[in-house]
Amino acid sequence: MKTSPETHVPLEGYGEPSWEEMLVRVRTFHEKLRKRRSVRHFSDKPVIKDVIEGCVWAAGSAPSGANHQPWYFACVGSPEKKRQIRLAAEAEERAFYAGKAGEEWLDALAPIGTDAEKPYLETAPWLICIFAQRRGGVDAGEDNKNYYIHESVGIATGLLIAACHEAGLATLVHTPNPMTFLNEICERPKTEKPFLILVVGHPAEDAVVPKHALKKKDLRDILGFL
Repeated sequence: MKTSPETHVPLEGYGEPSWEEMLVRVRTFHEKLRKRRSVRHFSDKPVIKDVIEGCVWAAGSAPSGANHQPWYFACVGSPEKKRQIRLAAEAEERAFYAGKAGEEWLDALAPIGTDAEKPYLETAPWLICIFAQRRGGVDAGEDNKNYYIHESVGIATGLLIAACHEAGLATLVHTPNPMTFLNEICERPKTEKPFLILVVGHPAEDAVVPKHALKKKDLRDILGFL
């Protein structure tokens, strides 16, 4: 790897914590995230823009192909636009549950109890519509080819979900297919592909989650040392 004072700067922000401190940090982080749940019952309690901005700021720190940062977060709080998104999404969902998904997929979803009705798309204070940019660059306004787009946007989305949870907010990933209606509603160019909708807000007081969603694979089933 070629480096020089003109192209690189010293790494900062890591230090040398002890093994004990490392374990405390990662276990504390795990304890927080293990309580994260996908929520489908939201309160209409408002969430200030500054909190959403901070969560997106954290997401924007994600690694990306060639550091092009091929993502855009359209944060929709307008009741009118949320209504438009709900109507368009439910139209796709009705086709999905009517047979477009296929029997195997619908059987997999059955324990969760979902259907074509998505009232939370209007109830929750924020819908963060995430777009993957096919072209861009490290500086705004550039028009270069982006690389590892879906991997990069997926990582950024994971950080966004973690940041929202850290802030005390509930989230839900929603992926109606297709989602091209988001380009028009969010006024985004056709060169950007809708990646997903992240529903964000406070959970309703009577919120429940499926028992099925509490099942997480054992560590030994997802981890191997070679």
